[in-house]
Amino acid sequence: MRKYLFFFLFTLISNFSLSQSLSDIQNIKVDNLSDAQIEQLIKRAEASGMTEQQLEAMAIERGMPMSEVAKLRQRINALRSGGGQSRGQERTASRGNALRTIEGQMEEDDPFDSLKKSDPYFDLTPTQKKIFGYKLFHNKKVNFNPSLNIPTPPNYSLGAGDQILIDVYGASQQSYDLMVSPEGKILIPNVGSVQVGGATVSAATARIKTALTQIYSGLAGSNPNTFVEIRLGNIKTVNVALVGELNRPGTYTLPSFASPINALFAAGGPNENGSFRHIQIYRDNKLLEEVDIYGFISKGELSSSLTLRDNDVIIVPPVRNRVEVIGPVRREGLFEIKPGETMVELLQFAGGFGSDAYRERITVSRKTGREMKVEDVDQNNFSSFYPQDGDLMRVGMIQNRYENRVQISGAVQRPGTFALTPGMGIKDLIQRADGLREDAFLNRATLYRTKADFSMEIVGVDVPLVVNGTVQDIQLRREDVLHIPSVYDLKEEFYVKISGEVNRPGTFPFGEKMTVADLVLKAGGFKESATASKVEIARRVKNDVSGKLAEIIIVDIDKDLKISGQNAKELLQPFDHVMVRRSPGFQRAQLVSVEGEAMYPGEFAIAHANERISDLLNRAGGLTPYAYPKGATLIRKNEFFESPSDDLIKIESLENLRKIFQKDSLDWTESEKILMKGIDRKLLEKELEERKEEDRKRRLSDDLRRESLMSLAESEGNIKALNIKEVELIGIDLQGILKNPYGPLDLILKEGDVLSIPKELQTVRMRGEVLFPTTARFDQNKGFRSYISKSGGFTDKARKSRAYVVYANGDVKRTNKLIFFNLYPEIEPGAEIIVPRKPERDGLSAQAWVGIATSLATLALIVNQLVQ
Repeated sequence: MRKYLFFFLFTLISNFSLSQSLSDIQNIKVDNLSDAQIEQLIKRAEASGMTEQQLEAMAIERGMPMSEVAKLRQRINALRSGGGQSRGQERTASRGNALRTIEGQMEEDDPFDSLKKSDPYFDLTPTQKKIFGYKLFHNKKVNFNPSLNIPTPPNYSLGAGDQILIDVYGASQQSYDLMVSPEGKILIPNVGSVQVGGATVSAATARIKTALTQIYSGLAGSNPNTFVEIRLGNIKTVNVALVGELNRPGTYTLPSFASPINALFAAGGPNENGSFRHIQIYRDNKLLEEVDIYGFISKGELSSSLTLRDNDVIIVPPVRNRVEVIGPVRREGLFEIKPGETMVELLQFAGGFGSDAYRERITVSRKTGREMKVEDVDQNNFSSFYPQDGDLMRVGMIQNRYENRVQISGAVQRPGTFALTPGMGIKDLIQRADGLREDAFLNRATLYRTKADFSMEIVGVDVPLVVNGTVQDIQLRREDVLHIPSVYDLKEEFYVKISGEVNRPGTFPFGEKMTVADLVLKAGGFKESATASKVEIARRVKNDVSGKLAEIIIVDIDKDLKISGQNAKELLQPFDHVMVRRSPGFQRAQLVSVEGEAMYPGEFAIAHANERISDLLNRAGGLTPYAYPKGATLIRKNEFFESPSDDLIKIESLENLRKIFQKDSLDWTESEKILMKGIDRKLLEKELEERKEEDRKRRLSDDLRRESLMSLAESEGNIKALNIKEVELIGIDLQGILKNPYGPLDLILKEGDVLSIPKELQTVRMRGEVLFPTTARFDQNKGFRSYISKSGGFTDKARKSRAYVVYANGDVKRTNKLIFFNLYPEIEPGAEIIVPRKPERDGLSAQAWVGIATSLATLALIVNQLVQ
């Protein structure tokens, strides 16, 4: 396998060196190769005799990435382990059905075609790509190998290596398979040698028939009974020398049917400086023919039917006259021009003008020998203008403007672009647009006109007078644009708004004779929490300079959308804002929970506004025998807790209901199914996003308060960075609450409160600046210092006077000081002792000590003077 791999690398590097820069080898991607291409590389590598070391060194030297080498090795291993693909079958030849092959020549494929990029011309320079015909010889998808299975041409000249098949049939039957010798002879058994070299097939046939008459007398006479058929089998090869301006000059072995085009393709075609129109073919040291392949490239016509012979020489001379054509033509590029050819032939080579080309004139940049000059060639002179070597032909583009365009927009039935006809006026243009729409503003239309200097002119048009002929029609000009506005274009967009306790609050289009009931209906009706009265309409104030900001109108409307009261007939006006209030008697269920050592822990709904901890504990069945009341804690959400709104809770509940219905819809009743049809998934998702955005805006004040606290912490250097929490622990005295319900210790519950009652605690924890932070068993006979001793004592950085204790219920007590003594707090089960660290202090510098010493010395002198 490694032999195959390195043979592939060697062939790859060798071929790339001929056609492109060696750096392109780095761009090969093995992942882009198909299994068929890998199989082909393996087949080509079987004949390799190179050593692995030589090939690997060459691959690394030329820049083949080792990662790609490793990938190729893996691909070959995978192909081998999978049994590979068909290795192909060798060609077999039989006299009855064999296809003609080339004697002495093996068919070779370029193993790198599969490695080429998607652009088959990626290795060509920009100049090479522009040369007309150059790409033809560099497209590996094009095959210019001569066909070997066509009827033998009558003028085909036999030579050494040709296979002659002779069939004798009739009264006598015999077959001969003969090969023409280097001396040009064939040896017929029992007949002898026959000279056929240099003879055409028809001439050789006559000679062979005459020779066979010696042993087959039935071939002769006017009434023969024996017949002979002579065919050409495998053909010989010829050696042709290709020299001159070619990409790969040299001597090539070609089939004897090959034409000059086949030979040029084998040599890679003319190079960047080679001629495509003066290709010379020499035979026996004499110029046989000059071939022009432009006819073949542009029209598919072969100017010569010549077939090559052994020792023919093809010379590609340098290009003589080459011009360049740029601009909107079908085929830009560099073209070779023969003497006597005009601009007409050049445009034919370029494929003619493009659809957007300006055809009246071509600009020619010409070299005069000393400087450049420009010539304008009109269309009438194309047939008399003769391009010269180095000319640059520039084809211009048509202008991006219209010679007969007018446009109409606005309130017409068919706005758009129309052709301007002689004498066409505004009335004609409106008729072509199928007339005015009903909402057209007829008092004034605008005609936008482009003047000769491209400035804009605006002409006012009285459309009704023009249409009925009262005033003279305005004649249109090229590029005129008539705009007839709609009445709705000239006024503010009208809308009304509704907010509050409706299912879909928001903004809606205003309609004439619209009532509050109509707007509530558009908003999806009232919520259960909506009040049936006191619906407010906030209306804009117009032309009032008294300072009044809005007019408030109260409307009474019931759940059936029937309006009553003195404003029952009040119609909405543009920009009204309808506000539906929440009913004062509507309350959403608020939940609290009990966890831990209660008889019935879980969630409970708050029954009344002043429900307290004792009420909750009674509903939970009281404490269990294992409860530790002194460690009970109330967990409460503070103002920073992001609780969802009522609308958000409702939408999320409906979404969960919809998902359950999709899963178990077969178990639902028809009425339930009808209800679920009204829950649209897309609307739910949309409303969910809207409610989340509203919640975000609702929490804006909390965010501002949070930012203010953080700013305060940052501005005060002695305040540590705040860690703002969304829930808080409230230390409660549950024993005191149970002894005195509804007393000052019995807190009123709030939504989301959690009453946590732990089991009896038996440990004390030590944290902070102690030598060995640990947890110790609680002993009621031991105090603060005893527990510190169990943790190894204070560290050198411990701030003993600031030590404090956090009790199980969340209360905190700090160390107090009496003169020089520290009075430490008492310890209870579940308590946690915290010993803080001393603050870091910077030592005094040498200058500070000098200043202190100086001050003390000065003070001593002053005291001494006073004493004296």
